[in-house]
Amino acid sequence: MHEVITIVSGLPRSGTSMMMRMLEAGGMTALIDHVREADEDNPGGYYEFEQVKQIKQDESWLDAAAGKVVKMVSMLLYNLPSNRNYKVIFMRRSMTEILASQRAMLERIGQGKDFNDQEMGALFNKHLGELEKWLAAQKNFEVLYIPYNDVIANAPHYAHHINRFMQNALKEEAMIQTVDRSLYRNRSEQDRQSSASAGPLPENEGDREKIEDQLKSLGYM
Repeated sequence: MHEVITIVSGLPRSGTSMMMRMLEAGGMTALIDHVREADEDNPGGYYEFEQVKQIKQDESWLDAAAGKVVKMVSMLLYNLPSNRNYKVIFMRRSMTEILASQRAMLERIGQGKDFNDQEMGALFNKHLGELEKWLAAQKNFEVLYIPYNDVIANAPHYAHHINRFMQNALKEEAMIQTVDRSLYRNRSEQDRQSSASAGPLPENEGDREKIEDQLKSLGYM
């Protein structure tokens, strides 16, 4: 029987890299390849493994992920095979902050001029609502939803919460020490992301393509 694979997921700029750092500091082995180097948008590193993006075509890398933690953008969770067990730590963040951070990232690489906050926010919220329903129906997934904004405000509480989800195998104090408030940029006090505000996934294939194009522009697919 395969070992459980731990996955940190969420939308781009939702705090997934921070969570990877916390888990690694807590004692988990992170599956990363350092292909995508740290930059102004993620000075602590992206904690990515490039083969994750090819999950539709090649799932052989999952063997290397067994017993470890790997980062995967939310849209790709659908492609994980059903013959394995997963623990998913899913990052939530104010949609306003996510969009502001994505816009800043795209502008730095010269691709932000066509960014439509309202359109992308609606598409992302619909995607998250449908994905949450799908995850709840998967018997081989255990999911813990973590609010990025609240981790910044109360790291000890969430380190303990995460540790319980991981069967108390982590070093909480080390996890807490990795939370760097100075990296909390694009703050917003409005638009707390929640499943209650999300609707069903768009049925229009063109809308799905828009989401995937956005994720590709950001380097997550």
